[in-house]
Amino acid sequence: NKSIPDLAPLEAVLFDVDGTLCDSDPIHHQAFQEMLLEIGFNNGVPIDEEFFIKNIAGRHNDDIAATLFPDDLPRGEKFCEDKEAMFRRLASDKLPPINGLYKLTKWIEDHGLKKAAVTNAPRPNAELMISKLGLKDFFDVVIVGSECERAKPYPDPYLKALELLKVSKDHTFICEDSASGIRAGVAAGMPVVGLTTRNPENVLMEANPTMLVKDYEDPKLWSALEELDKKGDSLKTAA
Repeated sequence: NKSIPDLAPLEAVLFDVDGTLCDSDPIHHQAFQEMLLEIGFNNGVPIDEEFFIKNIAGRHNDDIAATLFPDDLPRGEKFCEDKEAMFRRLASDKLPPINGLYKLTKWIEDHGLKKAAVTNAPRPNAELMISKLGLKDFFDVVIVGSECERAKPYPDPYLKALELLKVSKDHTFICEDSASGIRAGVAAGMPVVGLTTRNPENVLMEANPTMLVKDYEDPKLWSALEELDKKGDSLKTAA
C-alpha cells in the first residue's frame, strides 16, 4: 500500500458518508431493530450490535435484503426502502459529525483539493446527511453505489469518482469506516484511512487500510498530512 505522503502532490480526498462524515450507524441500527421486531424477525429477539456490524453496516441494500429475506427478495427490497424512510425521519433530529471533521474539511479547502462523497446509501439519505452537516457546497460530486454498475465492496463507485473529478488514483486518498468500503477503496488502487467509528479494529484491518484512526483529530492522521505537505513543498522546490 502507498502511504499518504507518497501521494504528493495531493489532488483529491474521497469520503464515504455513513460512519465517516457522521456517526449515523446507531440510527440505522435503531431503525432496523424496531422494524424487524415489528415483523417478528429472529423470533422476536432484537438484533444486537454484533449482528448489525456483521450483516448490515456498510453494505448495499440489495445485499442486506438478500441476507434478511433470502426467500423473498422483493419483500426484502421493500423492507429496506421503508427502513430508509424511517432513517431519514430519525436522522433529521440527530446527526453528530465525526470528531475533527470540520478541521479536515478546512485543511482540504485550504489546499484547494477536489472532493467527492462516495456512498452505498440511497441518494436521498446521502443528500440529507450532507446537507445536515453543512457540507452541501463542500463536495464537488456525490457518487451513489446503486447508480454504478456495482456498489461497494467493488471499486466501481471510487473509480467513477476519479473519472468525474478528473484526478489520479496516485494522488488521492479515501476516508472510510466499514470493511466493505475499505475493500472498495483498496481495489480501486488508493490508500484508505479507516475510521474506527463503530466497526472493530480487527475487522477493518482484514480489509487492508493504509492506517486506522479513531477520528479526524487523531495525531497519526495529522502527522501523515504534515509529511505530505513537506513532500509536496520539496517537489515544488525541485521543480
